Amino acid sequence: MLSKLLIFVFAAVFVSAEINRIPLKKFEKPRDALNRNGLKEGLLAKYNRNVNDDSAVVLTNYLDAQYYGEIGIGTPAQTFNVIFDTGSSNLWIPSSKCGFLEVACLLHNKYDADKSSTYVKNDTRFAIAYGSGEVAGLISQDVVDFGGLQAKDQLFAEATQEPGLAFLVGKFDGILGMGYPEISVNGITPVFNSLVEQGAVQEPVFSFYLNRDPDGEVGGELLLGGSDPNYYKGDFTYVDVSAKGYWQVVMDSLNVGSSLKLCSNGCQIIVDTGTSLIAGPSAEVEKLHKEIGAFSFLNGEYIIDCSKIDQLPEISFVFGGKEFTLSGNDYVLKQSNGGIDICISGFMGLDLNTRTHVEWILGDVFIGKFYTEFDFGNNRVGLAEAV
Repeated sequence: MLSKLLIFVFAAVFVSAEINRIPLKKFEKPRDALNRNGLKEGLLAKYNRNVNDDSAVVLTNYLDAQYYGEIGIGTPAQTFNVIFDTGSSNLWIPSSKCGFLEVACLLHNKYDADKSSTYVKNDTRFAIAYGSGEVAGLISQDVVDFGGLQAKDQLFAEATQEPGLAFLVGKFDGILGMGYPEISVNGITPVFNSLVEQGAVQEPVFSFYLNRDPDGEVGGELLLGGSDPNYYKGDFTYVDVSAKGYWQVVMDSLNVGSSLKLCSNGCQIIVDTGTSLIAGPSAEVEKLHKEIGAFSFLNGEYIIDCSKIDQLPEISFVFGGKEFTLSGNDYVLKQSNGGIDICISGFMGLDLNTRTHVEWILGDVFIGKFYTEFDFGNNRVGLAEAV
């Protein structure tokens, strides 16, 4: 009995050493569901770019993001709250070189190169375009502490110009992209890929657990180097990446109850931790809303009778022949305004440019229900029901 116990303890310690964990925090107040215009504009710009362009969109849609975590940059480490975004591939944070008129920059933690003994000057200029302006600044090199692991000689962007409401009101300081290097601005190696190349992470895999319980103390967890079976039930269903860049895969179909089938011939989708919504072609999302009895309100929002949530049809996303099903309680977002409960659909219409061949974007509404593994080594995405 003692020997079995010792083996178990040793195995637990060994597994723990293989995987590094980053706690995720959740914004205290849910997204402003009655202001979706900026989100749509940002997503359109983000995904309508050519993956070979030297620009990317990493701002506007983060008005809608709910989860963030800490990283450190420099020696000694300067701490920043960042969104871990599988829909982009660059790390950028505010710079101490921001001008006095850059209010958004002044309200957040800023990187000061003069305070880091490991800083290396680069000064290559960069500009990241988005819906209503651009984030601009310069490239620098330093040590990045990511989940207790150090990415040495990491290139990242110091932002000196940050217009836009999303950055001004966000609780996060910057963005850490976890997409493929193919979409990285300036061809910079993403932080996670640097950790893999430097041998700090043994397996080129990371996974997200997002706690959708609004009363939960922990927002979730990002694991580097693997997955935690305590966060999911059963086995993963793996879907091959169809195009390197975003975490893009093929969805077989999307079924609303038993009477409506969307994406009937299969379609390209992106799994994106940088947005909390599920977005799809406007015409199909309109059919979906009609099927669930939602009605249009403001700014593209669709409202649902809160008393009928338990009666709503299930919505199933089919990957590899397996259904991943959301109930009404999963895809309806509840908010209280002035003591009045408002129930809003977690789906939005979004018509993307066909250059990416992407039709749907699955954000936190989906990822919160299904523990998600991102596997660079095998170029695949794994899905399993979260506990």
